[in-house]
Amino acid sequence: MRDEVDELVEAWARERADLDLGPVAVFSRISRLARHLDLARREAFTAHGLAGWEFDVLAALRRAGAPYELSPGRLLRETLVTSGTMTNRVDRLAGRGLVERYPDPDDRRGVIVRLTVEGKAAVDGAFTALLEAERQFLDELSPEEQNDLAVLLRTLLRPFS
Repeated sequence: MRDEVDELVEAWARERADLDLGPVAVFSRISRLARHLDLARREAFTAHGLAGWEFDVLAALRRAGAPYELSPGRLLRETLVTSGTMTNRVDRLAGRGLVERYPDPDDRRGVIVRLTVEGKAAVDGAFTALLEAERQFLDELSPEEQNDLAVLLRTLLRPFS
């Protein structure tokens, strides 16, 4: 089964036979898949009334487990944004009723951000839709092939961890 990357690699091979084009065959496909995945993520989140950044914050709280709360500092580490950005995001999510703030019982100056019932419903719905979309991407692979792919991708990502 041929695809557009095969054509791209063949064209480069014709023009630059002196180069090893193996990376192009791999990363051009990863890049194309990433674009399709970004679109699927956006659709899953939009269908549940969320932007990508909103999902990221709500998902971090949801993954924390009951009672679905984190300090702003922990949210920063989970979502890799600056403190000013996180403050703005929490303000906006609180304004939508998806999270609430309350004083940190262990630090008079601190606050805790907690997922509301509405926030939990939104992130759960969006995550379920995302998994359904992602599962469709993997339909052509057997469970063993999916596992092999996960192992290979983990190996490729190791230097960046």
